[in-house]
Amino acid sequence: MEKNWALILGASSGFGGASAVELAKNGFNIFGVHLDRQITMPKVYQIIKKIERAGKHAVFFNINAADAIKRQEILDEIKERFSKDKGHIKVLIHSLAFGTLKPFISKKLNNAITQAQMEMTLDVMAHSLVYWTQGLIHRDLLAPGSRIFALTSAGSHSVIANYGAVSAAKAALESHIRQLAVELGPMHVTANAIMAGVTETPALLKIPGAKKMIESAKMKNPNGRLTTPEDVAHAIVALCQENCKWISGNTIGVDGGEDIVNFTGEKAASEIV
Repeated sequence: MEKNWALILGASSGFGGASAVELAKNGFNIFGVHLDRQITMPKVYQIIKKIERAGKHAVFFNINAADAIKRQEILDEIKERFSKDKGHIKVLIHSLAFGTLKPFISKKLNNAITQAQMEMTLDVMAHSLVYWTQGLIHRDLLAPGSRIFALTSAGSHSVIANYGAVSAAKAALESHIRQLAVELGPMHVTANAIMAGVTETPALLKIPGAKKMIESAKMKNPNGRLTTPEDVAHAIVALCQENCKWISGNTIGVDGGEDIVNFTGEKAASEIV
């Protein structure tokens, strides 16, 4: 088996799925971690087929990536595989989108987010990146010069209805990336957060008011369209190149300029002078 592998957390759809396929086209075998029910498994199989058509190996695990025991089991399995073929992880992508969408404050206590829901959201969408990275380092699986990417959004620094816990998770995720960039610097491992523009993914469609967000983003974006998962995948592949080794500790916008436009609803972004 070839030596260069990418480990993608959240590999079954959206940014993770597109990145898996694009990385395979550019020489990487893929370990994919995802959590899907039977009804969505056909989409997973499609991603695996695309990876294999690119001539690369696809090893997918249908587990909860935030489960500590499952995480240890998967990392041990990767270690065992690599003990035979001397492979290594060159790319780690965190693209987990599973959290609670509730307001912090509500007159009805049952409508407000609970402590357990808040902690779960931050654990899955932020802290799990640290734990997976620790596991790779402890097993000597992360190669010197590797790349770490975490998917964030403009919600890390702006307010969206019912998005408070996810917003906190995204802000924490960006902070974790900065810390990892410094602590892994001696290994020449880079760590960057990728801030995608509004993208019509399964995760976005679960947000209340998603349709209005999509309409607003199309008018606000200078390109007049939404960001696509492929836009993000192409950026990740570009940042994996050797000549990008000095880019680390950043939150990099991949949104066509969407986040910098102050849109009032009066004009499309393309008409702003």
